[in-house]
Order: sequence, then C-alpha cells, then structure tokens
Amino acid sequence: MDSLITAAGRALAAGDPLGALNRIALRDDAPALALRGIAMAQLGDLARAKDLLRRAARGFGPREAVARARCIVAQAEIALASRDLGWPAKTLDAARSALEAHGDRLNGAHARYLEIRRLVLLGRLDEAERRLSELDPAPFPPALRTAHELVATGIAMRRLRAKEARAALGRAESAARIARIPALTAEVESAAHLLDAPAARLIARGEERPLLLDEVEALQGSKALLVDACRHVVRDPRGAVSLATRPVLFALARALAEAWPADVPRDALVAKAFGGRQADESHRARLRVEIGRLRSLLRSLAGVSATKRGFALAPRQACEVLVLARPIEERHAAVLAFLADGEAWSSSALALALDTSQRSVQRALDSLALAGKVQSFGRGRARRWLTPPLPGFATTLLLPAPLPGS
Repeated sequence: MDSLITAAGRALAAGDPLGALNRIALRDDAPALALRGIAMAQLGDLARAKDLLRRAARGFGPREAVARARCIVAQAEIALASRDLGWPAKTLDAARSALEAHGDRLNGAHARYLEIRRLVLLGRLDEAERRLSELDPAPFPPALRTAHELVATGIAMRRLRAKEARAALGRAESAARIARIPALTAEVESAAHLLDAPAARLIARGEERPLLLDEVEALQGSKALLVDACRHVVRDPRGAVSLATRPVLFALARALAEAWPADVPRDALVAKAFGGRQADESHRARLRVEIGRLRSLLRSLAGVSATKRGFALAPRQACEVLVLARPIEERHAAVLAFLADGEAWSSSALALALDTSQRSVQRALDSLALAGKVQSFGRGRARRWLTPPLPGFATTLLLPAPLPGS
C-alpha cells in the first residue's frame, strides 16, 4: 500500500475527510475508491459514497477478500445512516465473518456494532442487548469504545434505565475526548441533550408537568396505579395489564384515570372512546359493554364503579392514580418520533421499524406532509422523508419499547 493511501486512511480515522480527499481525489484504483467513498460518506454525500464503494468492491481481486469485506461494511454503515433498514443483514454477517477469519478484529467489531444499532432501530432490544454484552470494548481504540458506549446509552434509554444510561454516556464522553473526532463528539453531545430533555408528561388530579428520564424511571417503581399511555399498560406494584391491543378499553381507562378521584360523565366517555359527539342509546349500550370488559380486565388492580352521571375509577390498594403520557401526542406521533432523529427515512424502512404495512406508513406520511410537518425528496424507491428534530424533547423515548422487566 502506497504512502498516499496510508496517509488518506489515517486522515479518515482522525475524522478529516477533506484531508483524505486532498491525497486521493483524482485516483481510481480500488483502494482509493474505497477511501473516497468513506470520505464522501463523512461529508454527507451518501449517494456518491455508495457508488464509490460499489466500484471499489468490484475492483478488488479474488485474493483481496479483506478489502472487499471492508467495503461491504462501509456500505452497510451508509445504509444505516440513510435508514435503509432493508439492507441485507446476511451480507454484512458474511463480511464480518470474513474479517474476523482474517484477523481484522477491529473492523469485525465495527460490523457487529452496525448489526446491533440496526436491531435497536427495529426495537429488538433483547437481541441487541445480548449481542452488546458479548463485546468487550476495553481492547478497542477510543473511537470504537465511544461507539460501544453510545449503543449502550441508547438501549438503556429505551429501557428507561436512567442511571445506567448516564454511566454509559460518561464513558462515551471520556473515550470521545481521547479519540478527538468532531463527529463522535457531536454524537455524544446529542445523546447528552436527550438525557436532559423532557421524556414524558405526568398527569395527576387534572394537572400535568414534564418528566425527565430519571423521573420516568422512578415512576415505574411508585406505589401508585399508573396508566402508561406510552405503552398502553395499566400497572401497580403488584402487576400490570396490557391494553395495547384494546384501544377502546385503554381510552376509557385513561379518561377515568385523568379525572380521578372524580367521575367522568357518560357523554365524555363516549366521545373519548368512540368519537361520538353526543351519546345516544346505542352508544350508551356499547359503553356499558366496554366498561364491563374493562372492569373484568382490571379487577386485580382497580374497580370501575357507576355513578349518577357516569363512571369512576377505584384503585384496589394504590392511594394515587397517575397517567404517564408522551411529551407530544398526535395521530402519527410514532412516525414523527422516527423522523425526528434528523435522518432521511424511506417509507419501507419506517414500516420495518414500526412493524406495520408500508401502505399505512405512506398514508401517515401523506397526512403529515399536508400538515407541513414532514417533507420528502426523490422519487419512487429513492424517495426519502425527513423533518427537523422536535426541539426540547427526548424523541427516542417516543418510540415503542418493552416495559422494564417485561
């Protein structure tokens, strides 16, 4: 490998893509194409980067398996950055195996971190956490240690483990200072901002206030009856009842919890659960049926008693009823939560991450676009959607994730 390629590689490792391009911008041999692709990716031109890396992978000969595998890993990283979650995971796994088989443990570890980050975006936290625990970051260089701790921070935040998230972020900050790569430092600062931003809202006795992640974590262990509107669960210290697949019943439970200790008029419950403006006899009959179902499901946690004008919630043992709500609530909040990371998403990637149909996502995006909340560029399969980050909110916590201990 010649001196210009070596110098360009060192510049890229230090986070200096312009310095790398100054050395190899006019070269078209496979090693130079690969480094040019990585440089363009660091500069944000992902389309050009993908093209250069594909050309580099084709340019390496049959005896250059390691170089070709490195190109594949770089393409996978670009796919992750451009939120192409449908990129073939088996291809990345094969490249990782080739790198590890040839003794390139650092790039092999980098490929593993890409796999884990993809799992986190898809909400597969158990598998992501298991794979992360198999990696020991101690022998890695500072940049890779930073990546490890940032992934750990992200998983801990999704799990609502504030103390664990802050500890991992502290380690990431220390490693980033040693690495002295501006992009890594900016990523650490962004994660720190999320940890210090409101993660949810607490509604109790008709009043509401924002909560930080630490307060949300503490709330999970409180002795109150908690109606969690982030995960559609009703719980107290003795157990939990999921209403994630029962939206009507959850709407009733939340309305009753927000009004506690007062009752809720029948007309108001009909409007909350069924969308009816005024309750007629059919609405009242349906309300009685749904209240009966809710009473049956919550019997171990709370009772639902009839009053002269409606219904009221009566906790079995808890002395307080609280509602945990998302910081921002609207019809397509989950789609906005993914787009709020500032990256450009395809509708197919959003469908994978949300575990829903692509057509449903497209309808949501069209609705948000009409409201001026998202914008798109490109056409057909190259179409991407994005929105500016929601200021002041820990948007990753809007995403669905299992409850602690579930």
